[in-house]
Amino acid sequence: MTGVELVRWQWMGYPRYHQSRLNLLIHVVLVPMFVAGNITLVVAVVSRSWSAGVAGIVATALSIGLQGRGHRSEVVPPEPFSSAGNAAARIFLEQWVTFPRFVLSGGWWRAIRGSAA
Repeated sequence: MTGVELVRWQWMGYPRYHQSRLNLLIHVVLVPMFVAGNITLVVAVVSRSWSAGVAGIVATALSIGLQGRGHRSEVVPPEPFSSAGNAAARIFLEQWVTFPRFVLSGGWWRAIRGSAA
């Protein structure tokens, strides 16, 4: 599956796999944490800052782990990863493309309003 096909596939199923209020709230906090961790890691590499690099890695890993726990609250669990590369691509694209698009399109707000408390 190409990157474009993966983004299209992820977008088509996104509302189905993101219905739980808990998971939606976790994502709205932790996706920005993932992005900030990625940016911090890049800045750390450029500036050769070990402490910033560790902070970026911790923020990224913590975000992924907690979002994974959030997905356990979903009625429809996400599709299993088919490989390590598939996992990396899906996680990266969800954080940088699909979730921001979901928020900006109003999908997150519709999902949170339609979710059970």
